[in-house]
Amino acid sequence: MPNLQTFLGRFGESLRVTPEADNYREGDLVTWMLPGNLPHIGIVSARRTQDGKRPLIIHNIGAGPQEEDALYVAPITGHYRFVPQAL
Repeated sequence: MPNLQTFLGRFGESLRVTPEADNYREGDLVTWMLPGNLPHIGIVSARRTQDGKRPLIIHNIGAGPQEEDALYVAPITGHYRFVPQAL
């Protein structure tokens, strides 16, 4: 995953990590450091938690792809937005 963070920092937009859930938009990529020093990445969903306070995260933490309330599952280490250029 460090390679993905380098790529996104160079060719995407590296955004500030913030505790404000509304700063994370649909399609943004978020990285975390899970317990045991395990890097992790997810995609911000268009759907939100039942209370509407946080976007859901699409990720695979070992049980197959899930869409769940995981924005604050661990310390966030990166926040990126990537819009591919037309060829």
